[in-house]
Amino acid sequence: MSIAIAVPNTRMRAWWQDSARPWFQGVRQLAAPLYRPVGRMLSCVTPLGWTVLVLGVVGWVLAATLGWAEFAIAATACLVFFAGACLFTIGRMQLGVVMELNPQRVSVGQPSMARFEITNITRHPLMAIGVELPVGLASARFTTPLLSSGQGYEDWVTIPTSHRSVITVGPLITQRGDPIGLVRRQLVWADATDLFIHPAVVVIDELGTGLLRDLEGQTTQDVSASDLAFHALRDYIPGDDQRYIHWKSSARISAISGEQKFLVRQFLDTRRSHVIVVTDVDQMAYGSDDEFELALSCGASIAQRAITDGMELTVVAGSQKQSRPTPHVALDTYSRAEFEPISLAASVRRLENETTGDASLLVLVTGEHANFAELALSRSLVPMQVRMLVVRANLDQPIRLRESSGFTEISLGNLADLPRALRGGGTT
Repeated sequence: MSIAIAVPNTRMRAWWQDSARPWFQGVRQLAAPLYRPVGRMLSCVTPLGWTVLVLGVVGWVLAATLGWAEFAIAATACLVFFAGACLFTIGRMQLGVVMELNPQRVSVGQPSMARFEITNITRHPLMAIGVELPVGLASARFTTPLLSSGQGYEDWVTIPTSHRSVITVGPLITQRGDPIGLVRRQLVWADATDLFIHPAVVVIDELGTGLLRDLEGQTTQDVSASDLAFHALRDYIPGDDQRYIHWKSSARISAISGEQKFLVRQFLDTRRSHVIVVTDVDQMAYGSDDEFELALSCGASIAQRAITDGMELTVVAGSQKQSRPTPHVALDTYSRAEFEPISLAASVRRLENETTGDASLLVLVTGEHANFAELALSRSLVPMQVRMLVVRANLDQPIRLRESSGFTEISLGNLADLPRALRGGGTT
């Protein structure tokens, strides 16, 4: 029985592949010029338009079946209204459209606006059209006036920036349809643009002072035989590299002393510091959303200071990670940050060995509920030569400083306390 069933199926499949399928594809290609415009037209029909169209068809059926002239009149009115509405969508809209954000990156509370301009680039007047500009989950709607040839319409949208986030603005959509709302033809013009609302930051001291001392990435007090920062001249010692002999000074001292002496250059060692800032995104570590925002602001402030000081920087906030970012990209990372089921140790573990191998400082920013075991585990995941500082956000609490095994921990309740806390101020 299984063989008897397989043979017809095989024949049917061969018939479909060899005969029927090419025929259907040919018919589809021939009908494409017809059904594609019809499909685009039907996609413009609104729910109200479908209701009117269905009522018109049902009315004609009832009029033909029951012979009631009232149904025929109502059906005719519905179909005439629908046909007249379709006339409003005929024709192409040739527009010049410009949309821009000014500025595209702001801090919390700073104003930002979206500007758009629509210009009629045809030779004929353009009837009023609807304009929709999505802003996040909301939309701003406008109606242009009658635009003559070459005339433009400009408007602005004020975007609220009271909360740190990334808001998608656009794309700009024009709507053309009938006044009743039976059909509506939409065209997408400008692409969507992201508005980055950065967390609030505070200016802190250079990362070479206070709790972050000895982390300057430029000149140190370590004497080196070869580097970039010249320090002094000293007597030649057998084994010194002859490339660093200062010949003019050697000739001068030899002429004065009457004996042959050589002087070599001595340098100060220079190091380029690498700061890693990891912000905890585990919701269980924080007492509230405001505490999480405080932690992000602390991390962003330290990251911004590191870039200002010319240090190499790596920022991690859950799934967000940036190595050696520009100032804008670093703060964009904090704009995108949100709660994720990722522990602090897991975030530190995401740092590759080549990232932590040359690091000078690891800053962990977390909340009041982060436990010591999580911090100790994070400490064990990086080399011991990397200094570790824990910044704990604890709303409306005084600055506290505590030295733990392998790291220093500070706790603060307000962003304004961060500069003093990093200088070592507070109670223990």
